[in-house]
Amino acid sequence: MGSLSLAVSDIQTSTGGMRSSPTLLCTPLMGTTVDQMLIEMGKAKEVGADVVEIRLDCLRKFSPQQDLEILIKRSPLPTLVTCRPFWEGGQYDGDESKRQDALRLAMHLGASYVDIELEVAYEFINSIHGKKPENFRVIVSSHNFHNTPSSEAIGNLVARIQASGADIVKIATTALDITDCARIFQIMVHSQVPTIGIVMGERGLISRLLSPKFGAYLTYGALEAGAISAPGQPLAKDLLDLYNFRLIRPDTKVYGIIGKPVGHSKSPLLFNAAFKSVGLNAVYVHLLVDDVEKFFKTYSAVDFVAGCSCTIPHKEVALHCMDEIDPIAKKIGAINNIVRRPDGTLTAFNTDYIGAISAIEDGLRVLNSANPAVGSPLAGKLFVVLGAGGAGKSLAYGAAQKGARVVVANRTLERAKELADKVGGQALTLEEVADFHPEDGMVLANTTSVGMKPKIDLTPIPKQVLKHYCMVFDAIYTPKDTRLLREARESNAIIVYGTEMLIRQGFEQYKNFTGLKAPEELFRTLMEKHA
Repeated sequence: MGSLSLAVSDIQTSTGGMRSSPTLLCTPLMGTTVDQMLIEMGKAKEVGADVVEIRLDCLRKFSPQQDLEILIKRSPLPTLVTCRPFWEGGQYDGDESKRQDALRLAMHLGASYVDIELEVAYEFINSIHGKKPENFRVIVSSHNFHNTPSSEAIGNLVARIQASGADIVKIATTALDITDCARIFQIMVHSQVPTIGIVMGERGLISRLLSPKFGAYLTYGALEAGAISAPGQPLAKDLLDLYNFRLIRPDTKVYGIIGKPVGHSKSPLLFNAAFKSVGLNAVYVHLLVDDVEKFFKTYSAVDFVAGCSCTIPHKEVALHCMDEIDPIAKKIGAINNIVRRPDGTLTAFNTDYIGAISAIEDGLRVLNSANPAVGSPLAGKLFVVLGAGGAGKSLAYGAAQKGARVVVANRTLERAKELADKVGGQALTLEEVADFHPEDGMVLANTTSVGMKPKIDLTPIPKQVLKHYCMVFDAIYTPKDTRLLREARESNAIIVYGTEMLIRQGFEQYKNFTGLKAPEELFRTLMEKHA
């Protein structure tokens, strides 16, 4: 599989001629009774779905004529009727002819669509020949719960589905790697018939989120977390409210956060709200990436991926895939922000250090308001960094760049020395920090995980030492108010929260992505509400 360099014009012409309406949002109804399904239909309409999928195989008791009449006639939305058999990942294990009878009955009672599996599609479509209502469509589906085949194999599968007489082609495969989605995207873009392409599992999430970009006929969004009809299915509410699903078009730029794990990240919340607030045609998604190099080789179009945030464990590995690296990011040896230039090249930055250092500087300016410093208020300060990992490196380099005298303390002295030598500083073990106070008015920055949830009663440094510091920063943000920060406040030091670093590094990333100043108030409000 080569790179996915889809031109916007390709996407528009391949889908534009087929139909002008955008991708539909379908909500599966998983209730075990007709009454439950009727309630779910109401909720689906409230959420904003376009279609409901009536999963007959979920019903514990089913009287075809009576139940279908109620479900189809009383649905506030168009209906897609499915009775998924056991052999295709569903719950129905009864008589096959009765199953097909129920789908034919659904057609006669006014369903908009039925979904039938490729294995029996020829037989089913022949049985309704000449009887199809004008606005009725047959979706012929194929599900692969093991992997995503080659582009050639998928192409052959599409041809078989089309040959069965399908009105709409549906292919669902399984993602073993996020790059598997590229093969499904290519099929959708070049398909001459309405196509639903889904890659199941967490690594396939983008196939659902970005379906309008690649011209999918519809995608599925669950009503609630406990009612997911296939692995990796997002909530309908998240598709609409978090990812701005209705605003995604073929020319929408795609940004995201690459990491492993990545689902916990709040970045999509911040960036999608920010994009929407200024009317930017862009979306920001979670990208569960195993192999960074493979990811960038596969998704090489300038609008996908236009840029990304980079989190654990890829901050150092991703350096090797870049065409250009910001000088300080190169020194730190870690990046967290990648931008694709219009010529397709990748440029990397480290915005972590900017976020933390700017917050610390602003705190010191408050402290020095009577005698404002010329240049950075960190210049000449003794700056003690606890920890020599990625965040420790960022802060040590950032402080040194601002003219601070840097001291690095780490559990192992070798790692502390290695970093201290690079920034022209001094090295200590974490134990030695308790007796280290050559002067008052020092600045302390904790980048260790000591005091992080769940061990919130721990602190990396004894309280009595804090009187020698005028400012204390803690990179931990769960909890926001760590024991270290509480004790620093009680010792009359100015404190800077870890959330400040998180928010401010986000401002920088937004600026790098868009060239615009970040909507700072919006970021702060959202972090306050959701962090």
